[in-house]
Amino acid sequence: MNNVILESALVCPECGYRKTEPMPSDACQWFYECQGCHSLLKPKTGDCCVFCSYGSVACPPVQLHGKHSGCCG
Repeated sequence: MNNVILESALVCPECGYRKTEPMPSDACQWFYECQGCHSLLKPKTGDCCVFCSYGSVACPPVQLHGKHSGCCG
């Protein structure tokens, strides 16, 4: 993967806690538990994963192929 960023800083919409996490390059991550307030984050409508909804960088498949490709296929 050329110029694909494999880490993204997730920011919890509930408490603002921020943590940089590695992103899977070949799978969706539909759920993420905030380590600050323990809220369960789920993708917003129209997004394929939590990184596309709450991350500083979109997931690797979206970086490569655009938002409409999604990371699930």
